[in-house]
Amino acid sequence: MNIPFPDLTPAMPEVIMTSAAVLLLMLDLCFKNKALLALAGVITAGAVLYFLPVSMGETFGGMFISDRYSLYFKFIFMVNLILTILISIKYFQKQDEETGEHFSLLLFATSGMMIMASAKDLIVLYLGLELMALSTYVMAGLRRQNIKSNEAALKYFLLGAFSSALLLYGISLLYGMTTTTDIYAIADHINEIGSTHAFTAAMVLIISAFAFKIAAVPFHMWAPDVYEGAPSPVTAFMSVGPKAAGFAVMGRVLFVAFSEVQADWTAILIGISIATMAAGNILALVQTNIKRMLAYSSVAHAGYALIGIIAGTDEGLNAMMAYMMIYAFMNIGAFAIVILMNKGKEISDYEGLSKERPVAALLMLIFMFSLTGIPPTAGFIGKFNIFLAAVEAGYAWLVIIAVIFSAMSAYYYLRVVRNMYMREAKAPVIITRSLTLDFALLITAVMVVLIGILPSIIVR
Repeated sequence: MNIPFPDLTPAMPEVIMTSAAVLLLMLDLCFKNKALLALAGVITAGAVLYFLPVSMGETFGGMFISDRYSLYFKFIFMVNLILTILISIKYFQKQDEETGEHFSLLLFATSGMMIMASAKDLIVLYLGLELMALSTYVMAGLRRQNIKSNEAALKYFLLGAFSSALLLYGISLLYGMTTTTDIYAIADHINEIGSTHAFTAAMVLIISAFAFKIAAVPFHMWAPDVYEGAPSPVTAFMSVGPKAAGFAVMGRVLFVAFSEVQADWTAILIGISIATMAAGNILALVQTNIKRMLAYSSVAHAGYALIGIIAGTDEGLNAMMAYMMIYAFMNIGAFAIVILMNKGKEISDYEGLSKERPVAALLMLIFMFSLTGIPPTAGFIGKFNIFLAAVEAGYAWLVIIAVIFSAMSAYYYLRVVRNMYMREAKAPVIITRSLTLDFALLITAVMVVLIGILPSIIVR
């Protein structure tokens, strides 16, 4: 019997990315510039994705789809990967650690994210999720001699395994009721027979698994410890990539498979969003470690982005996608400054930075303003679009709550600015510059300001 070989053209970017990761593992011992090979892999995959029209379409029997929706998220993943590679080079050189596995794991994790964004079947979604998750578990514990890094990897692995079990149980329930794992076929089945308690249970389990990936309450407890213990470039990568991948699959599954029960999942997400914004912003107020502060900030931003999905409209979904793009630039920029500072673990370490390192202080100010949502930065545009879509969908009261929490966030973001500009340095400020780190900071700062002034380049 002849088994037809699937057309790999729509999945060619993922094939290239995975092949580059495998090649990097093979050349680890004899190829010195591993970052260059990783950059070559992602640039090649991006060129195939965006310049070859044949890369759009379906393959693997309709289980994998490359469309405009997945294209946008793949751009976010590639931006996240390129910036992470740029900020990683000097960091690991300074730590005097081997980095071959780090770059290959970055490529594997990004491949998993891209598969998740293109998943038209729940089995493919799970495969992509596990490829991403297993890679990030290992990256969190890359510093094998560091106790906090080991703790971060173990906590992330145990809680991640729990969330994967929830997802599998939800998928098994759906399959038992519909005899299919195709997202569109599940939607047709629900449309025909209506929702049942079993469908609701499956939906709750799947939403819970996605909530873990985006660090939403009550599945956020891993984020502070993992963000603090993991190497800073890995923290920057994890704060954007898995979160964007979680929102990508959440948008496709909820808007397609569970479109007929939108009222049910909207009620669930409203509670999660409010709790996430509250916990993220309130707990960030008392943090003294800047990576833990940014971890709780990441939790709060997940709550804001959920509002775009809650709106349940195309405008809300588009606003969420634009928010993820903007979040990538401003959050990685903030972590790049943390890496730039040799001993910038505590918020107090940024005291007097404006006098000794005025450019670094200015860049951090831009990122803090953007994370707060102060115009004319990209963060303001991201929140404005999310809130506008929610108001138009009839959720003005939810927007009022989000604005209150957003105003609260100004305290802990601007506390860093106050330390930089209104306090005297207690010790000489030492930074570690490199060409690649400077380039990453330039890209992120320019994009944060440019999107704030010309939002059409992202919104459209």
